[in-house]
Order: sequence, then structure tokens, then C-alpha cells
Amino acid sequence: MPPTELEVGIRIAFSLAMGACVGLERQWRAGLAGLRTNALVSVGAALFVVMGAYGFTPDGSADPTRVAAQVVSGIGFLGAGVMIREGLNIRGLNTAATLWCSAAIGCLAGTGMYVITLIGTAVIVAANTLLRPLGRAVNRKTGRLPLPTASPLGADFAFEVMTSDKAEPRVRALLLQTLSRPEYRLKSVTASHNKQGNSVALLAEIHSTDPDASPLERAVSRMTLDPKVSSARWWPDEEEGNEEDEF
Repeated sequence: MPPTELEVGIRIAFSLAMGACVGLERQWRAGLAGLRTNALVSVGAALFVVMGAYGFTPDGSADPTRVAAQVVSGIGFLGAGVMIREGLNIRGLNTAATLWCSAAIGCLAGTGMYVITLIGTAVIVAANTLLRPLGRAVNRKTGRLPLPTASPLGADFAFEVMTSDKAEPRVRALLLQTLSRPEYRLKSVTASHNKQGNSVALLAEIHSTDPDASPLERAVSRMTLDPKVSSARWWPDEEEGNEEDEF
């Protein structure tokens, strides 16, 4: 017996709620795809499943797995869009995998499997939150990440990018996007124009609650990939000019 319109509406609303729960964690972590993106992916997957099951044969005799299989493969294009290469590293893999999982819980909600959808949502959120400290501990144990040496209260850093006058708005937006991380608080961004050389130095002052400076090194690598950026560097704000990283 096919579900009523009310039942279908409940499934869609449930997929929206579960996708929002997953996206809330990504938004909190300042991921590339946050609350709305994960919620929309979940709702879209649920709508496709409902359409495949009841859109063309109202009695529900159609095979919804054919549409669900296309959702699984099609979400890969959206996941690829949130991945960013930073030098030799790839950022956004976890966010792309989370989008894939949001599509899965949307498909489950579209079929009316409410309990399994709840369990799946809880597991996804737990994987993104509880396994994060474990991953960092493993990296530190194997020496892949430096151990923090600064104060637990954090540290202040300066991040400078050199570009041209014409490219200043674009590079400024790229700089803000690159420094958009949950542990960073942007204090100021100033621009110093050199009219003779037709160049601009964008200086961002940030406070980090995490003393690990490896994200700043990756940010330098990412900024210098842009052809409009002539140079990029960072240094501890309290000891300007020491331990700076420039490419």
C-alpha cells in the first residue's frame, strides 16, 4: 500500500532534520559544506527515492533502488567540488564523505526507515566528532603533526599576501576563505598600497586557539597557487619576523 501524502511529507521533513543534524557539526567545524548543504543533499536524496518509488507507479510497484543508485554516484560530483588542493595535501575529503553520508540518510528517510535513519545520523555525527581527537592523537604519536608548544590560551599570528592593485578584491576574498577555520579569530585585515610598484600587501592578524601552526603553512601553499599572488608568508605576531614561512 503506497504511503499517503502526509506520510511522504513526514519522510521529507525527517530527511531535512537529519541532514541538518549532520550539517550542524560541519558548520561548527567551518567545513566547506555546512548546515544548508547537508540538509539539501539529504532532502534531495529523499525526494528522488520517493519519486522513483511512487512518481510513475502510484501503487509502489516500481523499483526505487534504480534511482537510489544514481543518487549514490551523482553525489560524487558535488563531493568533488568541496575538495581543495593545498600543495601536496587535499582538504575537504572528510566534508565530501559527509555529503555522501547525508545522501545515504536522505535515501533511508525517503523509504520510511526512521529508526535506521536515526542510527545512521548518530553514527555519522559521532564519527566526525569523537574520532577527530583520536585521529590527531595518532598523528602526533607517529610524528606527522608537531606537538603544541605554545600556551593553551592560543597564539597570535600575522599572515601577509602580496598581490597587484587590480587583483586585490579577489585575493582578499581568497585570503578570508583560506583563514576561515574554527580555531581562528580574525582580528583585522589591512592593505598597504605601493603605488610605485603597483602592488598591495594584505596583512591579516589572527588569534588561534590551537598553537599548531601547520594550517598556516598549508594556507601559504594554497595562496601561492593563485597566479595573482606574488608571495605569501606568516609569522608569530609577538615575535615579528621570526619563524616565518614564505614561498
